[in-house]
Amino acid sequence: MRGNGFEAFLRQSAPALLRLGNALTLDRTAAEDLAQETLIRVGLAWSRVRRDGNPVGYAQRTMVNLFLNERRRRRPIPVAEVPDRPAEDAALASVDDIAAVRHLLAGLPPQQRAAIALRYLADQPDDQIATALGCSAGTVRSYLSRGLATLRERMTAEG
Repeated sequence: MRGNGFEAFLRQSAPALLRLGNALTLDRTAAEDLAQETLIRVGLAWSRVRRDGNPVGYAQRTMVNLFLNERRRRRPIPVAEVPDRPAEDAALASVDDIAAVRHLLAGLPPQQRAAIALRYLADQPDDQIATALGCSAGTVRSYLSRGLATLRERMTAEG
């Protein structure tokens, strides 16, 4: 798993994956677990992922699949060396402080929340979101439209 660019990918991508996980799970601890499981799976498949040329997309799809699959099995995976703890991500910390955003996002179905997170946190186009969610680009647009309409409606009602 180590070498061949994985460590650089880990340092570069972990904060963004943690933010995406936080937007999906709406819970910091669950987001950390989700990001860790995602990075473990990417690391185990690193030689293939690296050859495919889109490790960030692979990691995001893996994370969304793990999030949408509620039957995740937890099993310890032994490692030879524990990596250094990453620095606190100020962008994620600011999201943690906004309880209203969490409350609004919690009211969305998981697919709509995932589509919104991939669009606005990961800045992905419809076709990449569709690949990550395993649906068509039209379905992604529907998830986004319905999710944003729900958020607007709730913001108006609460504000």
